[in-house]
Amino acid sequence: MAPKRLLLLFLRLIILTVPIITVKGQDDFTLAEATIEGLQRAFDENKLTSLQLVDFYLHRIENLNPLLRCILEINPDARVQAEGADRERRSNRHRRRSFMHGIPVLLKDSIDTNDEMNTTAGSYALLGSVAGRDAGVVEKLRKAGAVILGKASLTEWYSFRAFPIIPNGWCARGGQAQNPYVAGGDTCGSSSGSAISVAANMVSVSLGSETHGSIICPADYNSVVGFKPTVGLTSRAGVIPVLPKQDTIGPMARTVADAVHLLDAIVGFDPRDSEATSEAARFIPDGGYRQFLNEYGIMGKRLGVIRRPFFDTMNRSIVSAFENHLDLLRARGATIIDDLEIPNIDIISDPTASGELMLMQAEFKSSLNQYLKELRISSVRSLADIIEFNQMNPELEKLEEYGQHMFIESEKTNGIGEKERKAAEYLEKLSLDGFEKVMKEQKLDALVAPGISLAMTVLAIGGYPAISVPAGYQSNGMPFGICFGGLKGSEPKLIEMAYAFEQATRLRKPPFSQSFDLTSHFHFETA
Repeated sequence: MAPKRLLLLFLRLIILTVPIITVKGQDDFTLAEATIEGLQRAFDENKLTSLQLVDFYLHRIENLNPLLRCILEINPDARVQAEGADRERRSNRHRRRSFMHGIPVLLKDSIDTNDEMNTTAGSYALLGSVAGRDAGVVEKLRKAGAVILGKASLTEWYSFRAFPIIPNGWCARGGQAQNPYVAGGDTCGSSSGSAISVAANMVSVSLGSETHGSIICPADYNSVVGFKPTVGLTSRAGVIPVLPKQDTIGPMARTVADAVHLLDAIVGFDPRDSEATSEAARFIPDGGYRQFLNEYGIMGKRLGVIRRPFFDTMNRSIVSAFENHLDLLRARGATIIDDLEIPNIDIISDPTASGELMLMQAEFKSSLNQYLKELRISSVRSLADIIEFNQMNPELEKLEEYGQHMFIESEKTNGIGEKERKAAEYLEKLSLDGFEKVMKEQKLDALVAPGISLAMTVLAIGGYPAISVPAGYQSNGMPFGICFGGLKGSEPKLIEMAYAFEQATRLRKPPFSQSFDLTSHFHFETA
């Protein structure tokens, strides 16, 4: 039997043999695919506790993670945090709480936590390191009362160690993560574990990070919502860096509303990332982002479509579905400005020609070295130390198979010199004379595109925001999404459009919904 078919058979077998989890009581509350608002109602009506919710997810992780391999660690304090949230809810039932209160969240394994968990970027080189304090976004999550459930897998070192040789979703600590929809299907990266775990109902929501498509692409390939915020809207302090001018932290969820609730909890100024967060804080609307969950949010919007060069190599079924989605957007009141062109798109799409790769190599070394120096405990304090660790432990890191040529090239750099500054200026010029010029001249609210085309290139180099929403499935079951991208600070418009599209189409299905529903074998009978 072919390996992919064998893996799919194993996945279906384990799903069918997972026992039902029950809590005795009067009503039947279904946790699978439950939204944050639904969970909060269940909390308020005494149909569910945070501890029960955590136990539900822990049970799913125990049964599904050995095959999906999307979670590296469980927080040993997760049940304690859930019990604490339950106590707070009982002691002051009338107090207004965050939507994230008592809700489990998984963090990409590049986001620091001041607890017993590791932060390793999927590599053994950082195993045992101690950060000493939470990342800025984690501090905000704890303040909101969220439960930190664990660390999600990622493509090791954001794929940067040996790009493009390392497969999407592979890391030394977790092995090869699996797409929950198509056995052997691409998971995309680097926030693959964050997307898979949400898609497979192993957690309510998760946090990923993006430098060059690493939230939008896994969301697209694993049928979840991925939200890449404007750079600086969320703090990068305490997050393993790649290219600070493009790095951003964002939500992954099963619905746009859930992604927005998580976003509301993590945005805002952070003195440890003061320059970026103070600049972006001016974009945060009074009252937060929940107010933009408008089912009529497409009405009156002007949307641009860039076809060249992305559509030339795109799957025909995805293009056909996208054309239908454009018709829906028109029917819902949008004006579509089609066949637009972005100047210098061929240069923008080539990280070598644009200078993005050169800048990334220099910035990665300098920013990573700074991050490593600030760790309270670590056996590696520089990129050079990590390269040496890999050379001393080739079997752990599959060095003979994947290598570390990008690390070595990065180590050869000498900080940000004249050519790096010119590369940064050129990238900014490409954005101003390209994407921003088209947006302003055409008076667009957003660009809309199938899949990952815009996020991987146009939106990445300028630090612009984007949302990917599930938009369908290919004949083999492989998911694809639709992406809305806009100017810096345009999150309110993007939320309106993404939410309205989602509500009009409701295309997302749980994994294996055509044969074996991944969610149907779990429920609580609750008091």
